[in-house]
Amino acid sequence: MDLRVMGLESPLFHTLHHIMDMSEDSAGDKTHNAPTRSYVRDAKAVAATPADVKEYPNSYVLQIDMPGLKCGDIKVQVEDGNVLFISGERKREEEKEGAKYLRMERRVGKFMRKFVLPENANTDEISAVCEDGVLSVTVKKLPPPEPKKSRTIEVKVA
Repeated sequence: MDLRVMGLESPLFHTLHHIMDMSEDSAGDKTHNAPTRSYVRDAKAVAATPADVKEYPNSYVLQIDMPGLKCGDIKVQVEDGNVLFISGERKREEEKEGAKYLRMERRVGKFMRKFVLPENANTDEISAVCEDGVLSVTVKKLPPPEPKKSRTIEVKVA
């Protein structure tokens, strides 16, 4: 696909397009200055994990589609004080005797997303619920700081 037609001539879009089109075999090829295989895998994992982020008066809610995953397959962590890290792995079902795949379109493998939380996020008040294939992570907001009260300073005569 020619990115110039879409008006996306940025080096960032060019690199992302190159990474997403790169096959696993060419990712390990060190003959040119290419990203490592793990970098390509991580980029694909991030690109394949879409999320919605909503802001409410008292919280932030992140909703991520996780079809077919159990709670044990999903990991929600806070790193570096304000980075929410959601990761896991979607595994292929074990094949039954005599069955063969005619088409395999569902994604399998590791997935991850990182979200830098705003300063008013209370990282001690985070909850996560997975229901009907949707992970909802709720991050409570810190109460706004109280305005400083004015005070009068007595002026002394020297």
